[in-house]
Amino acid sequence: MGTWFKCGGLLLMALGAVACVDPDDHSSHVRDLRVLGIAVERPELMAPTCEPTAEALEVLTEQVSYRALLVDPAGQGRSIAYTLTACADPEDSLCEDASKRVELARGTTTAGELVLPIRPGASQLADGTLLLDAVREADPYQGFGGLRMPLVLHVTAGEEGVYAQKLMVFTCPLVPGMAPNQQPRLQGLTLDDAAWDAEALPELQGQGPFVVRANDISALEESYVVPGFRKEAVQLKESWAITWHATLGKFSVEETESVEFNGQPGRHRTEWEPPEKDGVAQEVTFWAVVRDGRGGSSWLVRRARWTP
Repeated sequence: MGTWFKCGGLLLMALGAVACVDPDDHSSHVRDLRVLGIAVERPELMAPTCEPTAEALEVLTEQVSYRALLVDPAGQGRSIAYTLTACADPEDSLCEDASKRVELARGTTTAGELVLPIRPGASQLADGTLLLDAVREADPYQGFGGLRMPLVLHVTAGEEGVYAQKLMVFTCPLVPGMAPNQQPRLQGLTLDDAAWDAEALPELQGQGPFVVRANDISALEESYVVPGFRKEAVQLKESWAITWHATLGKFSVEETESVEFNGQPGRHRTEWEPPEKDGVAQEVTFWAVVRDGRGGSSWLVRRARWTP
């Protein structure tokens, strides 16, 4: 009997389209419609066996929860239209090939978290072919490293539009020790060394800068197993990255990592810097989006009141 995959390793990537910015602007300053993060609960569907059994297919076609972090600071609560599409080719970042795509959801929402129940593994093309089979056919490695299905979100509001692609991975335990990826979750933030809770609205005054840190996450970064080219078990360890965003000012470091360029442990420390001029007192929203490098992602939202 054949196998679902030639190799059971995994790779998951997320691509978010970001609106154009002025030369003096910074990507951490969120002014307009954006998709800051995408998460799938669960980030990986791993079949219990690599044989094409009914039990394996049942797991690969399970329902998952798709979550997108939509932000629209200047939209004043306007309606946002969305379409979520799955397709076969990871290189088709917009799912433009109509013969190899399936619409999963369509509707309208507002800024915040868009949550959709989907069953991408059960999706079928117009001719009745399982989309997952088409993903395998489009993969030059025929599943080496796991099958990656593009999920493409298109959101529009007014004259603005954003595409965001996430590759969802379907795997099987080709070597001993493989286990499904778990979602990374931040354990809280501090602002100038004080706990920064979700319900809090700390008062900030002046030019700062104000130090923002993520609580220690080193113990949460998973060790995991992938198959090597000879189908041997290869041990790896996650290294989480956090991107920082705000509706005002900028972050001195827009992405922090668990491992620095010199190989030393990272501290996930950055500084928020208010605008140098023309600033007015206002409530500022902050986002910290964490990714584990394997396709897992989540985020925290915080707020503060700033006065020049």
